[in-house]
Amino acid sequence: MTPLRYYLRIACLIAIACLVTVPAPAQELLSRFEENVTEFTIENGLTFVVFERHEAPVVSFYTYADVGGVDEVKGITGMAHMFEHMAFKGTDTIGSKDLEKELAAMQVVDEAYGALKASLWSSSDSATVAQHESAFESAKEAAAAWVENGEFEKVIERAGGTGLNAGTSADATLYFYSLPANKTELWFSLESDRFLNPVLREFYVERDVVMEERRMRTESNPVGRLVEEFLATAYKAHPYGEPVIGHMSDLQSFTREEAVDFFEKYYGASNLTIAIVGSVDPAEVRDLAEKYFGRLAGGSPPDPVETVEPPQIAERRVVIEEATQPFLIVGYHKVSGLHPDDAVFSVLSDILSTGRTSRYYKKLVEEDKLALQVSAINGFPGDKYPNMFLLFAVPTQGHTPAELEEALYEVLDDIRENGVTEQELERAKTRARAGLLRSLQSNSGLAGSLAYYEAVTGDWRNLFRAIDRIQAVEADDVVRVVTDSFTKSNRTVGMIQTASEESNSDE
Repeated sequence: MTPLRYYLRIACLIAIACLVTVPAPAQELLSRFEENVTEFTIENGLTFVVFERHEAPVVSFYTYADVGGVDEVKGITGMAHMFEHMAFKGTDTIGSKDLEKELAAMQVVDEAYGALKASLWSSSDSATVAQHESAFESAKEAAAAWVENGEFEKVIERAGGTGLNAGTSADATLYFYSLPANKTELWFSLESDRFLNPVLREFYVERDVVMEERRMRTESNPVGRLVEEFLATAYKAHPYGEPVIGHMSDLQSFTREEAVDFFEKYYGASNLTIAIVGSVDPAEVRDLAEKYFGRLAGGSPPDPVETVEPPQIAERRVVIEEATQPFLIVGYHKVSGLHPDDAVFSVLSDILSTGRTSRYYKKLVEEDKLALQVSAINGFPGDKYPNMFLLFAVPTQGHTPAELEEALYEVLDDIRENGVTEQELERAKTRARAGLLRSLQSNSGLAGSLAYYEAVTGDWRNLFRAIDRIQAVEADDVVRVVTDSFTKSNRTVGMIQTASEESNSDE
C-alpha cells in the first residue's frame, strides 16, 4: 500500500483550501493547521487525531493498524493480508443468522481442517486424504448456511457510507471509509466492534480467495513473479524479502486458530491509530472514543522487527526467461523512510523520472529511444525499516534489458560526476509542494496522512516537517547519496528477457 515516499509526495502543505492561496513555510502552515486539530490517547493506548472541516457534512475515518507483512514469520506469511479480508466478515452481532449455531459449525470446520492437514502430512493413502477433504468441504458448507453474507458492508451502505476499503502493505493494515456527519456514532460502534468482537467466519473460504488473488497477481503475472523473485534475491535476512500476499504453501496450511493468535498479538488498542477528518465536534468524538473504543483491552504494542539486513557485499541478479514483454528492475539498499536522507532520495527520484524534463525521460525515452517507460521509486517495499530505491524500465522493441540497464547506469554516473542543476532541484521541490497540496484537498487523503505520520513517526506534525526536509535538499546531497548508495556491490538486478535473447544470468 503506502510507504513514506508516497506520503512525502501526497501529504503535506495543508489541505485547507482557504489557507493555501500562496506557498508558505511549513512551520507557518503547521501553526495555522494546529488550530483545527485535536489529538488524544485514551487509557488503553489508542491514539486519535481529529481535524475539523465543516465545509460539507461528511466525515472520513481512517484506522491504521501497525502490522503488515514485515511482522510475519515463516509459516504464516500472508496472514496480515488475510485480515484485510476478514475485517469485513462481521462481528458477533453483524453477519450471523444464529451466532451460537454458527460458532458450533465453525468449530467443526476447524476440527475437519485439522484432520485433513494431519492426513496430508502423515498419510500416503489417497482414499484417506479424499475422505478428510470431503468432510472439510461439507463442514464449510454447513457453516456457510449460518452466514449473512456482506452484512457489514450493507449496514454502511444503508447509512450512506462511501469509499469502504482496506489495504495491506509490508508495514501496515489500513481500514477506511466515509459517512455522513450525522452517522459518526455509527462508525464508532461498527469500527470498535470490528476489533472487540470479530468473528473470523468463512476463514477458509476467504483463504481460497486470497490464493486465487496470488495466482492472478503473482503466479500468472510475469512482472509479479519478477518482483517476488527480485525481493527474495535482494533481502537475505530481513522480512521485507517476503511477499505480502504470502507464500502459497503458507496460504494453503495456516489455520483459523493461528489467525486468532495473530490478531490478539497485533490488533490491540495500543497498536492502532485513528484519524478522523470532517464535520465533527472534537469533544463529542472524545466522548464516543471513550464509550466505544475504551472497551478494547490495553497493553503494550508488539516489539518491532529486530532482524537487520546485513550490508550487501556483491551484486545480485535474477533473470526470468519468458515469451513476453521484457522488463528490468534495478534496486539499491538505502536508509529507512525515517532517516533524514530519505528526503534526498525523494528529490532524486523526481529528478530521474518525473515528467518530460526528467533525466531518464529525456535521455532514454526521447533521445536514445531505448525505453518505453522508466520510473524511479524511493521506498520499497516499506518505510519503517531500511528499504530500497528502485528503477523500473521497459525497453523499446529491438532493445534488450541489458542495453537499457547500462543506459540507466550512465545517467547515474553523470549525476555522480557532474551533479544536478539548481533548476532540477527547484522543479522537484515545486512539484512536491504542488502535489501535496492537491492531494490533501480530500478528507480521506488528509486522514490517511495524519494517521500515517502519527503512527509511524510518532507525531502527525511531521507531515509538515517532511516537506521542509525536501525543501532543504541541496545539489551536494544528491551527489552524496548517489556516490554512497548507488554502487555495484549494493545493487540487485532483476529482468525478464524473452527466450530468444541471450541470457545475462552469468554476467
